[in-house]
Amino acid sequence: MRVFLAVLIVLSLVMPLPAFAADQADLLKKLEDLTRELDKVKQQMKDIQSKEDAKEQRIAKVEKKADEGKKPSWLEIGGEYQFRYDYLKGKVPDYWQFTSLITPPVRMDSETYTNDSLMTNRFGLNLKAKATEDITVKAKLDMYKVWGHSTSGPVDNMFFADKMSPFDGNTSHIPEDSILRVDQAFATWSNIFSAPVWFSVGRRPSTGGVPTNLRRNVELSGNSGTPGLLVDYAFDGATLGVAPDIDALPGAYAKLCYGKGFDSGLRSSFNTMRDVNFLGLNVVPYDTDNLRVELQIDRGFDIFAFPENMSNPAFGPNMNLGDIDQYGINVSGRIEHLGPGDLNLFAAAAISKTHPNDNLAMGMAGLLYNAGDKHSRTGSAIYLGARYDIKSTETKIGAEYNHGSRYWITFAPAAEDMWTSKLGTRGDVYEIYAIQEIKQKAIAKYGKAFVRLGYQNYQFKYTGSNNWVGAPVSINKLDNPFNAQLMPPMKSAHDFYFTFNVEF
Repeated sequence: MRVFLAVLIVLSLVMPLPAFAADQADLLKKLEDLTRELDKVKQQMKDIQSKEDAKEQRIAKVEKKADEGKKPSWLEIGGEYQFRYDYLKGKVPDYWQFTSLITPPVRMDSETYTNDSLMTNRFGLNLKAKATEDITVKAKLDMYKVWGHSTSGPVDNMFFADKMSPFDGNTSHIPEDSILRVDQAFATWSNIFSAPVWFSVGRRPSTGGVPTNLRRNVELSGNSGTPGLLVDYAFDGATLGVAPDIDALPGAYAKLCYGKGFDSGLRSSFNTMRDVNFLGLNVVPYDTDNLRVELQIDRGFDIFAFPENMSNPAFGPNMNLGDIDQYGINVSGRIEHLGPGDLNLFAAAAISKTHPNDNLAMGMAGLLYNAGDKHSRTGSAIYLGARYDIKSTETKIGAEYNHGSRYWITFAPAAEDMWTSKLGTRGDVYEIYAIQEIKQKAIAKYGKAFVRLGYQNYQFKYTGSNNWVGAPVSINKLDNPFNAQLMPPMKSAHDFYFTFNVEF
């Protein structure tokens, strides 16, 4: 603008005065027009700059939200649904039924028991909340019920102690009703004082442990689980663990575990029961994708005769029977690219040892002994299995075998097996199964669906599987009144099952 005015002044000096005067009005008009045009350009520039500023602000907000989306959420929600069908068939041989201490036993003829259409629904919600940088709370809520029934009646059985009725150790793991129950709820404090140490307390993830996860087609539970051959029990308790960084021992960790199996309430001259407590040391010296070694020793103190909801006139008063020790090892591994798939293998072994006191439930049965025959008993078990995963079809085929000796005892009432926990069997159990993943794109973070078809064959050698009250008797020696049984002894059992599972 200033340049333009300077040019006009120069021209006015060099042009003749009359010409300048003649054109002055025209020049002023053009100057006003140019000024108006310049003002319009300035306003347009301001409008453009304002729009650019607004756009940059919107972009900044979007980028901020995108960055926030990359950060882990403080709350994660997942879950699962399972439909299950079971065809059950079991045989009880001729035996003598105990009635009371003052009446003679009664001979019972052999009998076959079947349920050709046991169907169940199971629904679970999994919650994970990160409260602070190193403190996390996890919870698992489950509903588990029988089709057409609102109690556990159709799955309660009179043959095995772990399946007689729901109690604290198997609640949420035995079908009951449509109530959503808290199966797990625990808080974990990690990296305590910036060290590789953690502390966890609450309703524990002490069920479905290694290597039972293979046949259930679920991932390992990390360093929070328990060895399935020893413990499959819904515990309230606490864990103190350490995971040192040792190059020669990748993934190594160790933890001290405590669980409470029974609270005796107020003690008095009418109630002399003591609390039932469990203490264990779990060591995993080596843990990689293709090889895992796990060791555990534990003791159950003051083991009860009956769970809390079974202390009734039919069984007599509850009492503490003594202590039980367990020692176990599990080795599992994977051979990758073996033919068209991967081969998963595992082998587990365990020993149990009882330390009975003088108490006799119902006046006749102590901790794995009958009246007049008090001894510490040692039992043993093995558990072997394999699963072959075909990658192209996402088909998984597995086979398992386990054997328990006469005096073998485990703590596994929460096992998914319908008849009784197969890993507590005194005898042999054979199982085969096939899993077919449903090949669809996952929408949920943990989205997965599959079907599973399997068969279990139980062959019992001794009575009392999964029961520590009284002495086991050979199945072949039951037709004798001196070997009378409190519960009907099963000789063999079969279970054909099918499941449809969805995880999200």
